[in-house]
Amino acid sequence: MAQNSNKTPDDRGFIVKTGEQAPDFTIKFPDNKPSMKLSDLRGKVVMLQFTASWCGVCIKEMPHIEKDIWNTFKNKGLHIYGVDRKEYAEKVLKFAKKTKVTYPLILDEDGSIFKKYADENAGVTRNILIDKEGKIVFMTRLFEQNEFNQLIKKIEELLL
Repeated sequence: MAQNSNKTPDDRGFIVKTGEQAPDFTIKFPDNKPSMKLSDLRGKVVMLQFTASWCGVCIKEMPHIEKDIWNTFKNKGLHIYGVDRKEYAEKVLKFAKKTKVTYPLILDEDGSIFKKYADENAGVTRNILIDKEGKIVFMTRLFEQNEFNQLIKKIEELLL
C-alpha cells in the first residue's frame, strides 16, 4: 500500500477520505504527559484540529471549538486534540494559554502527523472527526459556519 504522502490531494488539500481508517500516530503532549497512540482511543469519538500559533483562521476558529464543541461534548465522550503543526512544546503551551483553550494541544514538531492527513503544502486549518471504529467520518477546511454546524451535528450523532 502506498504511503499517504504519495496520494493525490483533493481540492481542499486532504489526502485522506471519509470512510478510510484514520492514519495512526503518536499523541505527544507538550507538558510531558505520557504519550499514546491515536489507535489507543478506539471505541471513542475523536476530533483532530490541525492548528498553529501563526494561523489566523485557526485562532478565529478555536474559541468556537472550545465553546460549541469541547464544552458541550467533553463529558459525553468526545476527545479533541489540537495538533499543533511544526512548533515545539514551549510555543504550544504559550499558544494554549493565549487562546484560552482547555482541550489538549499536542505536538507535531516535524509536521509528520499533518502529512498523514493532508498535502504538506496545504493550509493548516482543518478538522477531522473519527468514529469509534477509527474511521474518518467528517472533515472540515477553514472556518465556515455552515460546515462547522454540520460537524457539530455529526458529533451529536456519533455520541448518541
